[in-house]
Amino acid sequence: MIKLKQAVIVEGKYDKIKLSALIDSVIITTDGFGVFKNREKLDLIRVFAKKRGIIILTDSDSAGFLIRNRLKSKINEGEIHDIYIPDVFGKERRKGTPSRENKIGVEGIDADILRKAFEKFTDEGNGAVSWAARERLFDDGLIGTENASVLRKKLQEELDLPENLSAKALPDVLNALFTEEEYVNAIERAHAKSYL
Repeated sequence: MIKLKQAVIVEGKYDKIKLSALIDSVIITTDGFGVFKNREKLDLIRVFAKKRGIIILTDSDSAGFLIRNRLKSKINEGEIHDIYIPDVFGKERRKGTPSRENKIGVEGIDADILRKAFEKFTDEGNGAVSWAARERLFDDGLIGTENASVLRKKLQEELDLPENLSAKALPDVLNALFTEEEYVNAIERAHAKSYL
């Protein structure tokens, strides 16, 4: 069980059930877009952001990204971290049909992938160095160049990051989820694939 000081924000009750078996922390559900109509819950999330920090973990579909971004825009102060899950296509066992974008949500993601993502936020992981600055990503051709979006897509595939991830969010995600060595190996493979 991974012990966290931050509260974890997820979309629904099945996401919360999945994480309850993996992490020891407060887990708050947004109930999809319902959080934006629930002032009390939104205020609670703001308090956690200010006092202990929050980690936002939404599905990798466009609705998940919209919830994440809207939620972040509603929090004026405090500490906000993001965890992203990879794009995994299919459907959760409990559902009769796949989602509109055919992507598995947090509840269907492998527990080991989630554990690895959360380990960066433990006391041992908090000493991690921020190595992925925008300047480095520019030097590596991931931003500000003609083919940056193509190379970013290849890198995101190599690292199992969601396709909806923005260039602006990429440095924070790389710092939070990967070592510099993992990045170097992935960017080399991405460069090789972009020339095929």
